Amino acid sequence: MINSIPPVVPAGRMRALPQPEFELPGGMLLRPWAATYDVPALVESCLDPDIRHWNRPALLTPAEAEERIARWHARWQDEEAAIWAVAPATGGPAVGLIGIGDLDLAGGSGEILYWLLPAGRGRGVMVPATERVSRWAFEELGLQRVRITHSVANPASCAIATKAGFPLEGTMRGALLHADGWHDEHLHARLRTDDPV
Repeated sequence: MINSIPPVVPAGRMRALPQPEFELPGGMLLRPWAATYDVPALVESCLDPDIRHWNRPALLTPAEAEERIARWHARWQDEEAAIWAVAPATGGPAVGLIGIGDLDLAGGSGEILYWLLPAGRGRGVMVPATERVSRWAFEELGLQRVRITHSVANPASCAIATKAGFPLEGTMRGALLHADGWHDEHLHARLRTDDPV
């Protein structure tokens, strides 16, 4: 008799949850992306040199940005990704993005991704955002392992991962092609059983 391993996160659990909003220090908020006022920010992100270098986004027209936001909402329902806008709590357009992609609910894992526009940088928002999203992933969704990967040439992302409680596990050689060639990538990860940050 063959014993099957049950999924870590049962299918349908994420879809049954409304995408939450999270208040962050410094008057910032994580909320779902809204096409009504976030399209210009998404278009701008694809033009920002730092975001383009480290995240490699395709250029988007406003119509394509609106489609991308709609796809992010659909990916929540399809249990494929959870993407939040980083925005002022008092209202206004997004100044950044954080999310969990590459979700494998049956296997209990996902990968945090993030970027900030110039208007969002220097506020110290991404470390608490990363802590909050990872806490949701473990406590609400039920993942076992969440990882962050970034180019070894990107010390800002490394600092965010480390400060948010994601220890460095190793270096993946030649793991991602950027405009200037292949980059080695750091691999950071947290487990649900790790001590709280």
